[in-house]
Amino acid sequence: MTLDAPPRPAIQAGPRIAVSRGLVTITVAVVALFVASALFASTSLSRSSLLAMLPFAAVLALAAIGQNLVVMQGGIDLSVAGGISLAVVITTHEPHGDNSLLLPALGLGLVVAVVAGVVNGVLIGRLGLNAIVATLGTNALLYAGVLGISGGSPRRTTDLLRRLAGGLTLGVPNSVYVAVVVTAVAIVAVKLTAAGRRFEAIGANPAAAAATALPVTRHRASAYVWAQVLYWLAGVLLAGVIAQPTAFQGDAYLLPSVAAVVLGGTSLLGGRGYLVATAVAALFLSQLDQFVLALGVSFAIRTLVEAAALTVGVALYSLDWRRVRSRLFGRAPALRRAQ
Repeated sequence: MTLDAPPRPAIQAGPRIAVSRGLVTITVAVVALFVASALFASTSLSRSSLLAMLPFAAVLALAAIGQNLVVMQGGIDLSVAGGISLAVVITTHEPHGDNSLLLPALGLGLVVAVVAGVVNGVLIGRLGLNAIVATLGTNALLYAGVLGISGGSPRRTTDLLRRLAGGLTLGVPNSVYVAVVVTAVAIVAVKLTAAGRRFEAIGANPAAAAATALPVTRHRASAYVWAQVLYWLAGVLLAGVIAQPTAFQGDAYLLPSVAAVVLGGTSLLGGRGYLVATAVAALFLSQLDQFVLALGVSFAIRTLVEAAALTVGVALYSLDWRRVRSRLFGRAPALRRAQ
């Protein structure tokens, strides 16, 4: 007599696309912000305001994705301001308004960006310097190049770049298309390739990656190189969006680039990164700036709002809220029972 084996429980397949908590949170925040903008500062949602905001959101998204790659390796890049500023200066000063000289200027800017990224990568990945110290030093070198080329004075961009980067296609700024394409390419490279999965694994646990003979130094250094390339692209777009950008145009992107990464849910300790959420966070911060500006507050208040957004992002994803709740509310009932 044989006994039939009990039926095995069916295994349900998980979702093919996993949505991170950071993406859900920042998407809800964006919706809430646009609702608040419609209620309290409707001028910030006018067509002209949105067309003015979206190019800067695209520039911030590029800078934030570059910063995200560095943060995924457990570092931080404080040379973002110098990288963007130098890209703006080279793009505007070298052509001197001549469209035929724009392409060589872009090539020169790209080479400088790669060299700056290699310098950061060698200092941090090979020599083991602290990321804050190394990137601050590189930032100083980049600003020396800014002053050497421009003398601190602005110059108008070329008409060709103005049409390409600052123009519209189907009513949408061209810079937005660039940001979407770059974000998609970065997602494919990081999430869907073997090299990208190794990149995330190394950032999550460098010691374990080194034990399995993964090239930790090379991947860590490459993050800074690709970050500088994205800063260069952000600077090129910025030079086309603004007719006469200042020589220090990148100063405004240091804190927001870090804030977008944090608000997107990427841990500052390294590991898995959420590039889509970072790009959405860039939109959130840009509209937040537009919303606060429409309310008529000062620049100092706008800076404080950005700092507050960064603080909220760090607290939201870094603190153990169960432990916080237990410390705040868990002891009171115990004390009452003891009494």
